[in-house]
Amino acid sequence: MSRGGRVALSAGLLLVLAGCTPDEADSATPSPTPETAEQLGDLVLDAVPSGLARIPDADLQPPAGAKTVEDVASYAQDPARERSVLRDYGYRHGWERFWGSTTGPLTSVFLDQFDDPAGAATYARDLARNDAEVYDGVLRHDPEGLPDGCSLLIVPGTGTETGLAGPAAFAWCGHGSFSVAVTVVADREETATEELRAVVLAQLEELPAS
Repeated sequence: MSRGGRVALSAGLLLVLAGCTPDEADSATPSPTPETAEQLGDLVLDAVPSGLARIPDADLQPPAGAKTVEDVASYAQDPARERSVLRDYGYRHGWERFWGSTTGPLTSVFLDQFDDPAGAATYARDLARNDAEVYDGVLRHDPEGLPDGCSLLIVPGTGTETGLAGPAAFAWCGHGSFSVAVTVVADREETATEELRAVVLAQLEELPAS
């Protein structure tokens, strides 16, 4: 399975981070645990630090937004086998959101929910390993600047060998019963990495405590 492949496909087709004081952080109301895909979607970032415009879900093919086991399985070459694998992970539902343009920078967030933390962590780790093979890159586990349990992949090349519109940064993190996958394609590797880290940290802040 490669949802990273979907990012490459979309790029070819196609928070502002507000600071808060410690007192504000301590008094913040914890995010409720979602029970449906729509409630999960409410936890996905509405904006990204780069200021890229959000791509309407319906403008992508297949559409972004809510995802079921059947939807995610359809990305694989063997959907029947993928459905079985996803059920083994305890996959419940997911949500995809994209920002950017059809020919330039692109940022995406894939948020998925599982029956338990073990399934989420295993899914994130396996997805990272698979996409590292797709892009022929070297994974960094628990990299500096990201929380423990995250994996980072930098793809500096462009063109037909990657299918990406520019240098890209990928991250996958397990967080409680959630898996967060973020991809950023930019004009420079440093720009992609900076946006990636900001988006990952912001998205994890939106989730219920692990």
